[in-house]
Amino acid sequence: MHLPIRPRRNRKSAAIRALVRETTLTAADFVQPLFVQEGTQNDAIVSMPGVTRWSENSIVAEVRELAACGIQAIVLFPKIDDALKTSDAAECYNDHGLIPRVIRAIKQACPEMCVITDVALDPYNTDGHDGLVEKLADGSVKIANDATVEILCRQALCHARAGADIVSPSDMMDGRVAALRAALDAAQWEEVSILSYSAKYASAFYGPFRGALDSAPKAGDKKTYKMDPANAREAIREILLDEAQGADMLMVKPAGAYLDIIAKVRENTTLPIAAYQVSGEYLMIQSASAAGWLDRKAVILESLIAIKRAGADIILSYFAKEVAQWLRA
Repeated sequence: MHLPIRPRRNRKSAAIRALVRETTLTAADFVQPLFVQEGTQNDAIVSMPGVTRWSENSIVAEVRELAACGIQAIVLFPKIDDALKTSDAAECYNDHGLIPRVIRAIKQACPEMCVITDVALDPYNTDGHDGLVEKLADGSVKIANDATVEILCRQALCHARAGADIVSPSDMMDGRVAALRAALDAAQWEEVSILSYSAKYASAFYGPFRGALDSAPKAGDKKTYKMDPANAREAIREILLDEAQGADMLMVKPAGAYLDIIAKVRENTTLPIAAYQVSGEYLMIQSASAAGWLDRKAVILESLIAIKRAGADIILSYFAKEVAQWLRA
């Protein structure tokens, strides 16, 4: 055969493949999600094998280990005691609450670690929704958008006072990015960044996470505020609104089943894009690997490369620490 163009020449050895590789992973790409609870006990999360819900006494040691692996950013998710949950979610802006205490402890021990906080009400309210709930006469529920945004601003200010570097609204309320930016700036926290969950879908892949925080809705579902998985153009509308309102970074969630959305978002903004490899994605890989059906390390790396290749600059993943260790080896 006379073939002057042979693409396989660029694949003939490991050295050449490395030279021409288009997408690479580094520890700096990752954000490690961390679950935290009151008290001194660490608990294995049954719905997410291999993931721990840390006590506030031990989470600092874990953060130090992450830093040693090259992980530069974490995001915190609290499991709040039922006794502290109320219909108005007031515990979310308690300056002496769990998350502010943990932020201060981490920043004192590891000041260079970037601390991201989740801004949403579902861990704190008795209804398990990301916003305040209005119960209607027919027994259904309605999420009060504007009243929720007011509480989210209080929550974000509480986190900023404690030392958070980035607040990350995951609630999908309309107008919350503009309100958060205005509230932070007015309180002279203009250097606190906003990583907005801009395209957060009403996904079935979140199930194990809700078990980790005991935050499933008590009535109704989250489809009136999270996005329909069938929609792609709507994601562009959402990210452009958040960008115009002052978001510093944009997120697509979930990641693996929404690579097309990550790519579309990348084409429509110059802002950094984050993507969240969520609990259901994590559990599928863990379960199939445990059964011997997949090469665990290869599949983890391939799944993360795919997310970055689609256009993500930042990846939130429960595999972050382990992958960072592999990359250092």
